[in-house]
Amino acid sequence: QVQLVESGGGLVQAGGSLRLSCAFSGRTASRYTMGWFRQAPGKEREFVAAINRSGSTTRYADTVKGRFTISRDNAKNTAYLQMNNLQPEDTAVYYCCAADLFASVPPTAGGFYNAWGKGTQVSVSS
Repeated sequence: QVQLVESGGGLVQAGGSLRLSCAFSGRTASRYTMGWFRQAPGKEREFVAAINRSGSTTRYADTVKGRFTISRDNAKNTAYLQMNNLQPEDTAVYYCCAADLFASVPPTAGGFYNAWGKGTQVSVSS
């Protein structure tokens, strides 16, 4: 069974940076498409970024494009989300997810992902 554990969240000032990590265990990470979603208080979960199995293709929400970078290291069974120029509206719980599917272009809909971590809090002060 796949297990995902996020780390790296915290409190930063606007304009700051954080790097989230997602440790993958239980299966071979290279067989899974990986993604990040977030959920702010009182709002629905929203897509942030996704990366295909090889790491050759990534997708981003328009709200984070140019500021966030998703990557993966299959040898370390870890995915990352580098977040730069953070803004107060980025405050949310960030969830790592994985999908056991082959997709050259990773999906942005949460329903495709069948394994989820418990989340890590990111708070950005103004």
